[in-house]
Amino acid sequence: MMWDNGTMGWSWGFGLLAIAGVAVLIYVIVRLLSNKSGSDDTRPAPRQADSASARQILEERFARGELTAEQLRDQLRVLEEGR
Repeated sequence: MMWDNGTMGWSWGFGLLAIAGVAVLIYVIVRLLSNKSGSDDTRPAPRQADSASARQILEERFARGELTAEQLRDQLRVLEEGR
């Protein structure tokens, strides 16, 4: 005796797979649209402490010999202009 018209229960599996696929597609579309609606610049403005720590990092790199004096001056100038 055949059950479920000979499909042996596979029709339930494919139906659930189709529903899951549609749900994933809707989720992806909503995520893409919600990212587009936000502002382009989502980064927070740098705080004073951030620039102080950046200066400290540059000075440490100079002390280790990773930067030359000229590179350090250039980077510090860029940091000051960003304030």
